[in-house]
Amino acid sequence: MHAELVIVGNGMAAARLVQELKQGGGFEGRILMIGREPRPAYNRVLLSPLLAGEIEDQALELHSTDWYEEQGIELLCDDPVMALEPERHRLYTGSGKCIYYDQLVLATGSNSSLPPLPGIDLNGVMGFRTWQDVEVMREAAAKGGNAVVIGGGLLGLEAAEGLRKLGMCTRVLQRSDYLLNRQLDRHAAGMLQQTLEGRGLEIITNAGVECLQGNEAGQVTQVILKDGTALPADLAVVAAGVTPETSLARAAELDCDRAIRVDAELRTSAVDIFAIGECCQFEDNTYGLVAPIWRQARVLAQVLSGESDLYVEQPVATQLKVSGISLFSCGEIDAPNASVVEYHDPEVGDYRKLWLRDEKLVGAVLYGDTRQGNGYFEQLLAERAEA
Repeated sequence: MHAELVIVGNGMAAARLVQELKQGGGFEGRILMIGREPRPAYNRVLLSPLLAGEIEDQALELHSTDWYEEQGIELLCDDPVMALEPERHRLYTGSGKCIYYDQLVLATGSNSSLPPLPGIDLNGVMGFRTWQDVEVMREAAAKGGNAVVIGGGLLGLEAAEGLRKLGMCTRVLQRSDYLLNRQLDRHAAGMLQQTLEGRGLEIITNAGVECLQGNEAGQVTQVILKDGTALPADLAVVAAGVTPETSLARAAELDCDRAIRVDAELRTSAVDIFAIGECCQFEDNTYGLVAPIWRQARVLAQVLSGESDLYVEQPVATQLKVSGISLFSCGEIDAPNASVVEYHDPEVGDYRKLWLRDEKLVGAVLYGDTRQGNGYFEQLLAERAEA
């Protein structure tokens, strides 16, 4: 089998790339997409409301199978690539297919990071990353009982809220002393914690996990904290970050650091192989937010079509909705040597804090009413450009 362009991975980055290729119209040739999951690309951002039963399955669909057919894109699902031979321009899939390519894109994404804790391999201990994870969590929640979510970031909080809504008694463990410590300041995080606790979540900050323990059948039964506290757990969800999926690239001896190294054209150390999304590293940066990955898709679509374009890092704003609570942040949070402008309306639950240096905006956090967020972000970009 041969294709002018083979894309390894069928997640959000890959789906965006083929959309850009087809909209641009500059790429002519057969496109083959190979995914390890059993279904076409879906919106991972919506896994949390799917878990909570707030949306139907169809809401996650990025492109229908009919769309791929109409665009002339061949889609191979549930058949992961097992070996890559860059010097021979070929790869092998799990089902034994040998595929030759002219150009290859690695869009292998990332995996849930599971820390090397005693008991991490017990049944009932899992990450939260895929549609299949949602199905497993739903099945566990149907039995009721106790859930412990390790990680108080966005993914952990949304997983916890979903499990709570499904009827589990749910606790969240946050290693630092407040939630979403990379996106929020302490006050906004405190407001968030108060709201979530009011709904029935138990949140434990400054929580270090010592180990997980199970029964004779190998099923997790409790999470032990470093201070000796034992928390009952019929399900333990680890939401402590992700690790770029680089195993295929490393085995093929492509240049990798924390992720697959790429240049400004998203090209790897092999001239005909590119990488995009969470599996790639440009300079010292790796990716988890949508905005930079969408820019990568536009650049790579141009390059693959024979046009000239370069990826450039840009500041990003974080617009979040945690279980119906709107949050926004951009720039430097708790910026040093900065003056502060702060607004808080406890009655309606709105909070806004701005950091200014030399009378120029350098950071912002909004909680509740986030409508002015994009305006602050545009102001921050404009003032950076002037500097």
